[in-house]
Amino acid sequence: MNSNKFILLALFLSLLINTGCKNPFRYTDAKKVPVNAKERVQKNLEEGRGISFGIGKDSNRGGVFDFASSNELWRASIEILDFVSLTNASYSGGIIITDWFSGNKTENNNQSRELKITVRFLSNEIRADGIDVSIHERLCSLSEEKKCKIEKISSEISMDIKLAILKKAALLKKESNKKNKDKNKLKTKTN
Repeated sequence: MNSNKFILLALFLSLLINTGCKNPFRYTDAKKVPVNAKERVQKNLEEGRGISFGIGKDSNRGGVFDFASSNELWRASIEILDFVSLTNASYSGGIIITDWFSGNKTENNNQSRELKITVRFLSNEIRADGIDVSIHERLCSLSEEKKCKIEKISSEISMDIKLAILKKAALLKKESNKKNKDKNKLKTKTN
């Protein structure tokens, strides 16, 4: 009786395991599957059909990591925009979005004006075309509740913020280079 239960359990487990497996004898077109193993692995990874454990040749290669603390453009943007709270600061997404903050009074006193700044990073390099600063304006009627108009505006403020970020980033880069140079001099003196 015990052996029957064991056989049934083993049969059930094998059926359960095999239902999740694909047919190993499925038809494949040789034109679509690369012959070279490395190309085949790369194709499977691109299609999301496998994982790489980093075992084998070239497994000791390190990746390239651009952390926010080492990116001068990111740090400069955070420092320049410290006057307003942030709703989104995603380094991996390459975007900083501020919360709405009060702008200047409008000519029409029955409206409130609020601004939102969005900084998009297009490059890690400190270049004028590596960053995009846009400003959105929200005008809300004080007389009518919940009647607001939001639009992207072209303003000198966006260019001023962009210029301030680029200047600050250049200064941070210069300081970083100086520290690295001093650190390398210190290493050569001790050796």
